[in-house]
Amino acid sequence: MRWQGGRRGGGVEDRRGMGGGAVAGGGIGVAVLAIIGYVFFGIDPTTTTQVASQFGAAGASQEGREGTPEDQAGLFIDVVGRNINDVWAQKLDGYQPPANIVLYEQGTNTGCGYGQAAFGPFYCPADRQVYLDLSFWQEMETRLGASGADFARAYVLAHEVGHHIQTLTGASEQVQQAQQRASSEAEGNRYSVALELQADCYAGVWAANAAAVSGGEVALEPGDLEEGLRTASAIGDDALQRNAGRGVNPESFTHGSSAQRMEWLQRGYQSGDPAACDTFRGL
Repeated sequence: MRWQGGRRGGGVEDRRGMGGGAVAGGGIGVAVLAIIGYVFFGIDPTTTTQVASQFGAAGASQEGREGTPEDQAGLFIDVVGRNINDVWAQKLDGYQPPANIVLYEQGTNTGCGYGQAAFGPFYCPADRQVYLDLSFWQEMETRLGASGADFARAYVLAHEVGHHIQTLTGASEQVQQAQQRASSEAEGNRYSVALELQADCYAGVWAANAAAVSGGEVALEPGDLEEGLRTASAIGDDALQRNAGRGVNPESFTHGSSAQRMEWLQRGYQSGDPAACDTFRGL
């Protein structure tokens, strides 16, 4: 993926190295199950962070530096984040970027409670910020078999911004209301799957338009899409269930199967149009 030299200004707030207090469960390196707890079970960060706080995890975490980080990983997020926002400014009327993309280590305070690296990347609708501990990438690659390619990592960020778009469009609120009316957990999970697959599709829409809005400064290169699809496959619910030594139970899916996640990422990329991302049809 081409990105170096691209325009900066992705709205990064850098809290790395500031300390986040005690982290319940020992942080991201304890076990792959920590990641599966969020990525697989689909726990709403609003709920999960509140629970973590109750167990004394809510240490003081000051606000970080706003602007452009100068390390390679920080620059990547800043450039890609800017490009994602530029795409959606063209694709969605009235688009407002996330308040910040917050980079942190181990744990940090959020508008949804106390966030931990073990949750994986997440979007908090209460403060409209994306939270990312960059060590998640390594965990995804070494423990889950995801790709380490730049686009595979950018896909994760674009997926979280997809949840921000769903907040702007009202889709997230509609799903919450539908889940409250659902007659069973399995029915509620189907709405969660549709929401997550739409975020995957939105990530594909961004990828398809990245080069056009940046004059080619940010663009996919041959093989990049395949690396993204590899990551989508690695974090499908069925793959994560097998990775955890569990039987595959489609009724418990909250993010979609490997095949579904690959399908919707590719559908967004092939169409380049958010109108193609209606994952709720038929529910």
